[in-house]
Amino acid sequence: MQVVTKNEMYAIDREAMQLGLHGEMLMENAGQAVTAKLISRLSKKNDRILVVIGKGNNGGDGFVIARMLKSYGYVTDVWLAVKKEDITGDAEKAMHVYERSGYEVNSIIEKGLKAFQSALANCTHVIDTLLGIGMKDPLRSPYKEMISLINAEKNKYIIAIDLPSGILANGGHFTEAIRADETIAIHHPKISAFTYPSRHYYGEVHVVNIGIPPLISERVNEKRYVWTAEKVMRTFPERSPTAHKGDHGKGLLIGGSKTMSGAIVMSAKAALRSGSGLLTIAIPEDVSIPVASEVIEAMYLPCASKDGQFSGELQQADDMQIEAIAVGPGMGRNEGSRNIIKQLLEKDVPLLIDADGLYHLAGMVDRLKARTAPTIVTPHEGEMARLLGISPKEVNTNRFQLSRKFAMTYSCYVVLKGPFTICTTPSGDQYINPTGNASLAKGGSGDVLTGIMLSLIMQHSSLQAAISNAVFVHGRVADELVAAKHSSIDVIASDLIHALPHVYRLITQHSL
Repeated sequence: MQVVTKNEMYAIDREAMQLGLHGEMLMENAGQAVTAKLISRLSKKNDRILVVIGKGNNGGDGFVIARMLKSYGYVTDVWLAVKKEDITGDAEKAMHVYERSGYEVNSIIEKGLKAFQSALANCTHVIDTLLGIGMKDPLRSPYKEMISLINAEKNKYIIAIDLPSGILANGGHFTEAIRADETIAIHHPKISAFTYPSRHYYGEVHVVNIGIPPLISERVNEKRYVWTAEKVMRTFPERSPTAHKGDHGKGLLIGGSKTMSGAIVMSAKAALRSGSGLLTIAIPEDVSIPVASEVIEAMYLPCASKDGQFSGELQQADDMQIEAIAVGPGMGRNEGSRNIIKQLLEKDVPLLIDADGLYHLAGMVDRLKARTAPTIVTPHEGEMARLLGISPKEVNTNRFQLSRKFAMTYSCYVVLKGPFTICTTPSGDQYINPTGNASLAKGGSGDVLTGIMLSLIMQHSSLQAAISNAVFVHGRVADELVAAKHSSIDVIASDLIHALPHVYRLITQHSL
């Protein structure tokens, strides 16, 4: 599933029309596809549907939807936010077809808000086609009043077409917007469906195909895709019956300190549960015994320590045949830990940097450009803000753009964590994770992800697939826990590790 910006969707539409798929044909296709989606859940006997229509192409889709619903026998009323003469282009043609089919158009300009409110009170479903991706100015009358009245009807099921009216395609909104229970996106979902606070208005998101050839969408310069369960199952490696432990990766996990020994324990257990063949944990010698007693399946590289943290040397690591390194969980922020990050940036081996490792990286990001082996950074919004020298609010406002720019500038993989985690490759391709919930907003969950990711990047032939699969698995485990016996309040990081086997079983059995 590809995700697009406003301008990219316009470009796709233009190319489709140049191909011969004219605007009115695309509008008809969109209306037909949405109607097919709708009728699977609507009742001719009990439901009364109100379609609210604006003057743009999104409104034209509304006329097609209303016409089709009425032709199938559903009780459907149309309310127009403007005068009929304000409708132009393909939307005007769709309106004329609707009227020539013998159906009535109610204009709020002619009948007034009270009449609209009365019609609204008598319906069960509202289909919102007031505003589309072309919105660029704050809401004006009567759109503002109509949206306010619709949102006030708490017992109506609201379905937005393409995006909720009032929401900007690229994220955000000016004032009020339709609070939809469900949104049916046309051909491609827009970026605002995967950013907050815009996502709050979308409800459940579905996508309908309107017949634009995939080749046209593939020409979009900035690639963004939702990483689905189907892609996870298709790309997940299968284990050979004759495999041995060396075939599944020799990983080095670096972290831990006197005050944060649990972080490295959780990362290690997650890595082992995710299939690491051989795992070595590098940890300050002051805390090596308690950690070793918690993770008995790993090997250990005790390092010189000072005050319970790394003193700055990573002994014997050069002599080990390591295939990937993860660093950061619980390692602390002293000068010794900073020196370890400097050393690791010079090693010709895939390197995953998380947590306190990112704290130290913020002062030396330019060193990433000189690396020849892949680098993966996994910041949350605050860590990304520190890497960029901006505020977390700026990061949240421009998650797609900023993570892409960082990945391409520093030739690294960026995993920008948060709702709909974005995984970006050094070439700028982006993969959006659909799994996860608020239960992950707790200390330790990121350490679990680090362990999963370290393990999978050693087992996959594609680094991008390994990273995206790790993020998907991490989120899916949280979803399974909340769906089964937990709430988003009580899940703790160690619960994620215990639930990993269930999700891996679903993957290996192709039953996600």
